[in-house]
Amino acid sequence: MRHYAGLAVFSSAVGHALDGLDLMILGFAMSGIMASFGVDRTTAGTLTTVTLAGAFLGGLAFGRMADRYGRIRVLTYSVVFFGVFTLLSAFAPNFATMALFRFLAGVGIGAEFGIGMAIASEASSPENRAKATSGVGLGFQVGVLAASLMSAPIITAFGWRGLFAVGIVPAVVAIAIRAFVPEPPLYVRSRESQEERGSLRGLFATPERTRHSIAIIILCAVQNCGYFGIMTWLPSYLNTELDLSLTSTGLWTAVTVLGMMLGISVFGFLADHLGRRPAFWIFQVGAAVMVVAYSLLSDPTMLLVGGFFMGMFANGMIGGYGALISELYPTSLRATAQTALYNTGRFIGGGLGPVAIAAIADGHGFATAIGAISLIYAVAFVTMFLVPERKGAALE
Repeated sequence: MRHYAGLAVFSSAVGHALDGLDLMILGFAMSGIMASFGVDRTTAGTLTTVTLAGAFLGGLAFGRMADRYGRIRVLTYSVVFFGVFTLLSAFAPNFATMALFRFLAGVGIGAEFGIGMAIASEASSPENRAKATSGVGLGFQVGVLAASLMSAPIITAFGWRGLFAVGIVPAVVAIAIRAFVPEPPLYVRSRESQEERGSLRGLFATPERTRHSIAIIILCAVQNCGYFGIMTWLPSYLNTELDLSLTSTGLWTAVTVLGMMLGISVFGFLADHLGRRPAFWIFQVGAAVMVVAYSLLSDPTMLLVGGFFMGMFANGMIGGYGALISELYPTSLRATAQTALYNTGRFIGGGLGPVAIAAIADGHGFATAIGAISLIYAVAFVTMFLVPERKGAALE
């Protein structure tokens, strides 16, 4: 069982890495896209919004399918869908076509977080569940880190379109790995008795479930508003307002991502030992403080240090949502809950964040726009009171 758990977490992490890679290369490609298609910053920022809109719809569809037909099978289908339209994005002749391809690629990546988290939760023991889901969250940051390190040389050699052409390679790897991963035993055992399998209505079937579902959507919206607001425009901010080169921008972003990776690891440990609520509260306060502090920095060395700690707190919580959601919903609804609730929050918060940052930055500068994000973490702090503490609970 331990061997299977490790393989399941690794497979899910590789899939989630595609999510991080895809969304981060979009951030690095923004300047080239604006120049090629003659659009302004706010218009270009809508590419993130349409990608997340696709992820929202894909999450609804693929999550329900995963509860009905199998986690691994449906996750593999979603990667194929993602890979095809990521590759086509490299050949988009105009902005409208680019937006369409980004939307369709988003449909594919909408499954990666939720189904991967369901697999990791069902494969792990109760005392290690948050660490397992945090392991899946680490995959996202590996994808982001890879994008940060490879974007400058690829853009230099092939232009921004080369980023999307390369993006199909990890998709092929993910498909190959999943050929060796069976369905989680918990899911297989429960299939015969699942009466509400994949039902979206089931997420709001009782007052308690409705309260939990609304709370999770709010938490995920705050998480993604902060993350995408920062990471979509951080390369442009460092490059245009602080005059860092494209290569240096990649380095600064990579250090921020390394901080995120440490934060995810620490969060998983704290959530399994202290509990879900204390871990989230520690990181929400830390994120609010560090985002404000980062917005006040201009010295290159301090930007490195500040970016590391901002990343640690702002995205350290990502793996915790997988454990939190899995413990609130039964196996018959787990993948549906993971994909539908997370992607709803990601669409609302992640779609709003980049556009809001761009709009505030146009009038007041990027530093003010990034600092303003700190306000949203107070909302998340209060929302945690609506979510019960289920550390160590057996899954239904």
